[in-house]
Amino acid sequence: MLTILGGHQRLCDGLSRRSFLKIGGLSFGAGGLGLANILRAEAASGNAGRNHKGIINIFLGGGPPHQDMWEIKTEAPSEIRGEFRPIPTNVPGIQICEVFPRLAQMMDKSVVIRSVVGCKDRPESFQCMSGWFPDDLRVLGGRPAIGSAVAKLYGPVDASVPPYVGLAAKTQHVPWSECGSPGFLGAAYSAFKPDGPGMENMKLNGITLDRLQDRRLLLTSLDKLKREIDTTGSMNGLDAFGQQALDVLTGSKLLEALDLSKEDPKIVARYGDGKPYKYQYDGAPTCNDHLLLARRLIEAGVRVVSLSYGRWDSHGQNFDLVRDHGGKLDVCLSALIEDLESRGMLDDVSIVVWGEFGRTPKINNGAGRDHWSKVSCAFMAGGGIRAGQAIGATNRLGEYATERPVRQQEIIATLYHNLGIDVATTTLTDPTGRPQYLIEDQPIKELI
Repeated sequence: MLTILGGHQRLCDGLSRRSFLKIGGLSFGAGGLGLANILRAEAASGNAGRNHKGIINIFLGGGPPHQDMWEIKTEAPSEIRGEFRPIPTNVPGIQICEVFPRLAQMMDKSVVIRSVVGCKDRPESFQCMSGWFPDDLRVLGGRPAIGSAVAKLYGPVDASVPPYVGLAAKTQHVPWSECGSPGFLGAAYSAFKPDGPGMENMKLNGITLDRLQDRRLLLTSLDKLKREIDTTGSMNGLDAFGQQALDVLTGSKLLEALDLSKEDPKIVARYGDGKPYKYQYDGAPTCNDHLLLARRLIEAGVRVVSLSYGRWDSHGQNFDLVRDHGGKLDVCLSALIEDLESRGMLDDVSIVVWGEFGRTPKINNGAGRDHWSKVSCAFMAGGGIRAGQAIGATNRLGEYATERPVRQQEIIATLYHNLGIDVATTTLTDPTGRPQYLIEDQPIKELI
């Protein structure tokens, strides 16, 4: 939506303190200029246009059951083993859960990690988005998510396309739909979030382009207003970057990327829609089309796309939930890999699919599995990694890692590496002027 208050149909210079301009997810006025600040800060980094590789970070909020996805425990007792059987993949010796028949035939392009460690029993996305905990460097604003760090380091590919986009649908349990904080980098490096279902809230509803022809005058007025009300000095002036923020709506690739009506209907059908949404409760819906949107956004110039897929907190009905969520994920994730490969993008786009922790080995009385932070799992594809592997293993009961424990930070480090960022030498300057490394671990050596 676009709303202009403080004038009727003309853009006047005498805006009151209550006047504001709101365009879709972009807000101007006392609350700040989110995207404009992002564009300004990225240009200041001097790295615009470099190295258009990308990341699609798919968060399975609530903790997916590791022993019911990528490492089926056929030899465990019945109270632990569960209902699923393993199926062979197209890589000899690697088996995965029966609910992933399409992904099984893409194992040569993929990697499953069965021994992810370093998780905390905290139902939130932060660790999967950054590799850190919310308390790390909290006094300085916290650690930045990978998308925010990449936005700072590389800037935009296209001036009118934000480098970091969060597609997560809003959840009742809010931490499951958070796509990561910019931390000490500041709000200018926050993820851009399309506001509302589909495109509706990003359209210029009732406003023609002719009515925006005097944008420079409007921005000048807003700049004057903001200087009057900003006594803290925390908000930068609205300048050419404010105009770029308007350009996102009036002429950028972003809107087209978010418009699935412009996609080949056969490709849209291949991804599926993930409906009906089941077992959602306070979590995210299974929006299959978000994976297609992620590909379109990367293609348009976005560097990092984060999204939340499903609600995996299976304290009850674990096996019914995995059949539903897993089957739908099998459709859209395999479509994404296939789609990227057919477009020659797979080696440049890293895909990671994971949750904040695993599930208990023992099945509870409600046919569910509870939180289990000792070990978790991940699925990766693309980005030039050495695919066709299953890394790590847990013991017979799925309690802990017995082979090649992989720390969460190693996965994040691998994503940085795939973008061409050396985590051993690259730092970001915190508000005190001290350099901070992006991550403490090194990339997974088996993948690079």
